[in-house]
Amino acid sequence: MKRGVHIEDGFREAHRDAAACGFWAAFGAKLRWPLGPSDKALAFIAANLDPDDAISAVDGDGAFLGIAGFKTPQGAFVGGGLRELRPVYGGLGSLWRGGLLGVLERDCEPGTLLMDGIFVRADARGRGVGTSLLDAVVRRARTRGLDHVRLDVVDGNDRARALYERRGFKAVRHASIGPLRRVFGFAGATIMMKTVRRATDDAGGSRGYGPRQRTSTNRINEPSEVFPFGT
Repeated sequence: MKRGVHIEDGFREAHRDAAACGFWAAFGAKLRWPLGPSDKALAFIAANLDPDDAISAVDGDGAFLGIAGFKTPQGAFVGGGLRELRPVYGGLGSLWRGGLLGVLERDCEPGTLLMDGIFVRADARGRGVGTSLLDAVVRRARTRGLDHVRLDVVDGNDRARALYERRGFKAVRHASIGPLRRVFGFAGATIMMKTVRRATDDAGGSRGYGPRQRTSTNRINEPSEVFPFGT
């Protein structure tokens, strides 16, 4: 863990708005059509962030620095479907926006923790926050008995991809979104995976997603950008 950077399970309720703002700052350019304008996007995101599917970073004074979200069969860091879209965007607006968001949806794979976005506050970059969050996600996958961590990085985000490669993630395939690149502002994403434990680590128990531990604000006791929605 970097000096002055503390990693916590979930996020503090007092940081919900900061987390929503950080998410929108990181991904708003890509999600401007399904979630914009900004005031509506922030209202929707803040209402549907789930701390049980996140790991956050704070400084020594408890100020919010950044967050890594993930998706499991039980839920996702940024949840919400048509029912949650409707109060913010109305009936008709929720239908076409939900359809666009569905294009970005990704299924969870057995034995794999699927990252659902990672971002660091602009004035906190360069302090190792992103690295600390990535390492914490890997630890989370191990404690859940999973074998891999997956993230998707959009085309052109070479700086983020370089960080993930340094932390042991390897590109496995590329996915294109076809003509919808004009809507989302990118042509596709590279799917990257990191193996977090060997098959011999399993002492005979079953693999997969174990019982969900709801410890939203407990400190982890061990020492930008991934594309979200689905990511």
